[in-house]
Amino acid sequence: MPEGNAGTPQEQPAVETDPVADLQAQLAAAQAQAQEHYDALLRARADAENARRRAQDDVAKAHKFSIESFAESMVPVRDSLEAALAQQGQTVESLREGVDITLKQLIAAFERNKLMVIQPETGARFDPHQHQAIASVPSDQPANTILQVLQKGYLIADRVLRPALVTVAASK
Repeated sequence: MPEGNAGTPQEQPAVETDPVADLQAQLAAAQAQAQEHYDALLRARADAENARRRAQDDVAKAHKFSIESFAESMVPVRDSLEAALAQQGQTVESLREGVDITLKQLIAAFERNKLMVIQPETGARFDPHQHQAIASVPSDQPANTILQVLQKGYLIADRVLRPALVTVAASK
């Protein structure tokens, strides 16, 4: 064994790195990543704007054509009424029969389009969401029960189009 090197590891010469070059490489990597994120942000914004615009168009079309189904149901009713008026020399019975048929067409059109009648029974409990009390009359019936329906009401799906006009019982 040679003297002086016994048991000591050999030292490797230190590799010097340029700190400026390292920082420049890190900056370039960070800038590339920032640009990727910015591009992704722009794509996400564009996608969101396109989705918003499509939704706006869908709402506009829904408003524009929402009445279409109901209108299609009403056209035959109008045709029937015009045909009835065009007939010369009708008897009261034939006119009544035509009006009855036309009413059945109208009722079917209402049902197809979820336009339902609100016609509460006498003695039913007054519901301020579906009924409008026109008068309150002293009665032997319990208070806030319906005594008379003056005019039918109508619902579209679950929304009140027109409340039923009713007379309700008042406590004595």
